[in-house]
Amino acid sequence: MPIDSGNLALKGLDDLFSTEENRQEEQREQVQQIPIDELHPFTNHPFKVLDDEAMTRTVESIAQYGVLAPLIARPRPEGGYEIISGHRRKHAAELAHLDTVPVIVRNMKDDAATILMVDSNLQREHILPSERAFAYKMKLDAIKNQGARSDLTSRQVVGKLEAADEVGKATDESGRQVQRFIRLTNLVPELLDMVDEKKISFNPAVELSYLDAKQQQDFLEAMDASQNAPSLSQAIRIKKLAQKSEFSYDAVYDIMNEEKKSELDTVTIKNETLRKYFPRSYTPRQMESIIIQLLDQWQLKKQQAKQKKQEEAR
Repeated sequence: MPIDSGNLALKGLDDLFSTEENRQEEQREQVQQIPIDELHPFTNHPFKVLDDEAMTRTVESIAQYGVLAPLIARPRPEGGYEIISGHRRKHAAELAHLDTVPVIVRNMKDDAATILMVDSNLQREHILPSERAFAYKMKLDAIKNQGARSDLTSRQVVGKLEAADEVGKATDESGRQVQRFIRLTNLVPELLDMVDEKKISFNPAVELSYLDAKQQQDFLEAMDASQNAPSLSQAIRIKKLAQKSEFSYDAVYDIMNEEKKSELDTVTIKNETLRKYFPRSYTPRQMESIIIQLLDQWQLKKQQAKQKKQEEAR
């Protein structure tokens, strides 16, 4: 009888550990092969999936090796799955004529899914200003929906500064800069496209975002007529016209048609351009000194060449 009791006890322990192992296995995320046509884009996905050179390389890699990093998706009430992370991989797999892709399926609520979708895409190397703007706005709304404190002081209409700071943590950007990006979502599509195409700089675009849709259209016409892109100071002046109810096409055209003194009097070389030619340890003053020396040498060579040509002509 004691032996039987021992057997029963041992059997109970085996069942206990087996049950715990099974429980952990059930909780562990499984990678599933899911048909591509059952995968749908995230609602209002702010990131563009482009058939560019990077996509071509991704298609070639997937055709050769398959999809190495699983997509993340969640079940849809109407059937199929909503992609949270992996829109570009899914598109590349389609172009590579795959039928299925590896997917980790997670049951996630809307706000948590939105935050994960934004954070996973913000790690990409090249992100357009419009993509960042709408992504930050979606994440900010999700964080606030999850229960951000309601007693914080708001500095702009886009949301609480502390919530904006939380949004910027994934990209090491301040809450104020996050809010400035979100301002771009107020631009009409034509203006926002110009920001993406670098026809209008980021800082002037933020100021122009305070114009209403009709004023933005008038600005676009004035910009086209003057054939000038707005400087920051011009955009600020145009914004002030709107705030004072003094905005008009003619007033904006006069501002846009001005010659920009800074463009006439200064030459600007971007820091990343200079860093191609100087060690990282060099200060701006050291770089300036060497540039002046090189220009002096260049000028001297020009003078010597001119003098030599004059002597040969005698």
